[in-house]
Amino acid sequence: MMTELDLRLADGRTLHAYDTGGEDRLAVFWHHGTPNIGAPPAPLFAAADRLGIRWVSHDRPGYGGSTPLPGRDIASAATDVAAVADALGLDRFAVVGHSGGGPHALACGALLADRVVAVVSGAALAPYDADGLDWFAGMVPSGVASLRAAAAGRAAKEEFETSGVEYDPGFTPADLAALAAEWSWFDSVVGPAIEAGSGGLIDDDLAYVSPWGFDPARVTPPVLLLHGGRDGVVPAAHGEWLARRCPGAELRRYPEDGHISVLTHAETALEWLRDRAGAARAVGGR
Repeated sequence: MMTELDLRLADGRTLHAYDTGGEDRLAVFWHHGTPNIGAPPAPLFAAADRLGIRWVSHDRPGYGGSTPLPGRDIASAATDVAAVADALGLDRFAVVGHSGGGPHALACGALLADRVVAVVSGAALAPYDADGLDWFAGMVPSGVASLRAAAAGRAAKEEFETSGVEYDPGFTPADLAALAAEWSWFDSVVGPAIEAGSGGLIDDDLAYVSPWGFDPARVTPPVLLLHGGRDGVVPAAHGEWLARRCPGAELRRYPEDGHISVLTHAETALEWLRDRAGAARAVGGR
């Protein structure tokens, strides 16, 4: 059973959080994409039950029940995750992110390395200033236009979002098949995020193209990166760059998958995470 709670932070903000419970389970924080609210991934609940995983998550600032935080960077996710973990009495945990949630999961791996036992990041963007990466190469035109507007600053991004332009993610046949099956779940998290306005999306996109506030080279826990070879939302070169930058990262590249269908491999990623968490617990004694 999932519970929802509102946390009052020291700076006066509210974070709306989610928790599937189970004190004897491995806590795994889910980091959602753009634009989504933060409810944990229902298509993975059965796998989580099998593996003894407890899902915890929150709406990023500006989404759902969480107070906006204009100017937030990717690194700020670590502060919010620590606040949720403290409120729930969680000492150590793992993190999983998809799409725009991937960089936020990596931030936790870098900045909460003493608490994060492992990181799974799927279809994640690399930093905008990534050395040697042609950041927009292979990205669908809608994505290029949207993120170039963000790179031009808040005013340009706000004007872009009110211009009536339609975003076409260029989903592959494999993506569409996944969205027609169990990952139709996205309807339940994208719809509420869009209906509430573009504030969260704007803050996300500005954060992606601004300094992240941490270097992926500082991610010291074990990292598993997943990327579809046909992903046009976040091209696979981003995952390849992160794999070179994050110490000891493992990249699983699925040549026929896109941005959504890569999630059909998430269950095996959770098995990897469970194994790494078990190894960390054996070494650390907790």
